[in-house]
Amino acid sequence: MVGEKKLLNDQEMRDFIQNGYVTLKTDLPASFHNNVYQKVEEMFEDHGNLGNNILPLVPDMQKVFDHPVVHGAMTSILGPNYVMHPHRYCHLNQPGSQGQGFHKDSYEGDEQVRHHRCRWTMAFYYPQDTTEDMGPTAVLPGTQYYDTHETAHSQPELSLCGKAGTLTIVHYDLWHRAMPNHSQKKRYMVKFLFIRLEDPQEPSWDNDQARWQSSHNGNSDNRHQFMWSKFWNWYRGKQNGAIEDIESTRENTSKLIKTLQDKNQDEALRLEAAYVLGTIGPSVVPTLIEMLRDDSEDVSHHATFALGASGGSAIPALITALDDTDESVRANAAFALGDIGRSAQEATPKLTQLLNDESEWVRRHASEALGTIGHPSEETVSALTLLLQDEHYWIRDNAARALAKMGISAESAIPALIPVLNDENRYVRFHAALALKQIGTSAATNILFDHLLTSRWCSLTNRNSAY
Repeated sequence: MVGEKKLLNDQEMRDFIQNGYVTLKTDLPASFHNNVYQKVEEMFEDHGNLGNNILPLVPDMQKVFDHPVVHGAMTSILGPNYVMHPHRYCHLNQPGSQGQGFHKDSYEGDEQVRHHRCRWTMAFYYPQDTTEDMGPTAVLPGTQYYDTHETAHSQPELSLCGKAGTLTIVHYDLWHRAMPNHSQKKRYMVKFLFIRLEDPQEPSWDNDQARWQSSHNGNSDNRHQFMWSKFWNWYRGKQNGAIEDIESTRENTSKLIKTLQDKNQDEALRLEAAYVLGTIGPSVVPTLIEMLRDDSEDVSHHATFALGASGGSAIPALITALDDTDESVRANAAFALGDIGRSAQEATPKLTQLLNDESEWVRRHASEALGTIGHPSEETVSALTLLLQDEHYWIRDNAARALAKMGISAESAIPALIPVLNDENRYVRFHAALALKQIGTSAATNILFDHLLTSRWCSLTNRNSAY
């Protein structure tokens, strides 16, 4: 990744936290994007849609992501140690198409697990001028925090149009769709994924203001001021996005708990209630832990986010919950500890034990949490290497990604990572390679280069030119 970058400013970062997207334009010439467009056309004509191989086939697109504007925005959102995921796809919207319904994407190599803190992004790149009648991508601003269609559709639709080279970075969980193409032109959009390798320890954008101020662009719904301020502080590196000077009474606490437990209550109100409860302190933690046992997944889901927002005050109770006989309680507790992140280091020994849990969801959440928390012990690295052989590819993927986040601390995993470079799942392979790169020793680097030199896909080879 190139070093030069133009970071987002406070207003742009606030817009992203609130609305879930930022649209960028580089100064690359129109001829550059036209050349990319022509190569994409040739790909469809000669090979069809090559999916993940579009970047090696059209390597010039890397210049878009190395550009200071894009590199700076991605650094601002995901931190300086981010990485491009291997999943890429060129979305062709044909003339006359009816478009798509609004949806959230599945996580490549993982199960459907949603995160409010931005640890994954997508980038939508148009290599040609795109107008609304051509069926661009549309988003529902601010809906990255919502799970239901009903709440998501309370937000206005926004079409992402623009000149050739327009690129939009979106929070991975933002609701989006391809609009109908009413024109006579083909619309190409190339989608790329990016992942964060470490939680914020300080602002990674051009930050001047310490306190959250609401943005007035895009999403007009201001019900989430408290939640947004939590994320603003988290991005600034404050432990778990703590907020000072919060005033709370017992009456307010009781009302918030009832809101969280009311399955018929508006999702947005329940979401805000979860984040307010997460700042009240130890007094509310036992109630939230008990809500993890609720028969309604929706209630336990919101309680999990509230416990994650509670930070240090919830850690002892969450560690105890890791021993619960109910696998859903263990899984949610592990998820919440991962949501808390690096300040939950005292949970590492128990989370390490859970890597051998009978529940696949517990193993999945425990491995992700250990990667996010960091500071692993030898026992943690050893247990994660065993998880590289798990029967579920999405657990192997999380184990490999956790090792990648641990860097040199995962050096003892090198022998176990070698066979995983040929895992049956393409994304597990990638994260095993990424782990070797992040470990960074000469032994890890040599193994990685040997593998890449023998497995490299040749973008010049086709049915007419086999040599």
